[in-house]
Amino acid sequence: MNKTVEILQYTLRKGTGEVFHSIMHDISVPLHRRHRIDVVSFGHSLHDPDCYYLIRAFVSTESMATVLDTFYSSADWRDGPREDIIDCIETSLKTVMILPSESVDGLRVQV
Repeated sequence: MNKTVEILQYTLRKGTGEVFHSIMHDISVPLHRRHRIDVVSFGHSLHDPDCYYLIRAFVSTESMATVLDTFYSSADWRDGPREDIIDCIETSLKTVMILPSESVDGLRVQV
């Protein structure tokens, strides 16, 4: 079975990498999971502590759009970590691809 995989890459404002990771680890990723979003992996890039990635998997491209629309319009997100996260991000890139489930599981990091 294939999955739709979204990879988000963030260039963070200088010196915000540790704060961003704390927000992701303690607040944002648990919030994603409460909303049944499959967070495959997240963390600092090896080349720069102020670069970060978030990998999420979805059943399909269509479900990804629906799930993310619901998540980003929720009070949990808007009244939760949204502003703190956005304040740390200088630029972001998004890539979406279809991968076999086995490949997604190979990217999975247990946190």
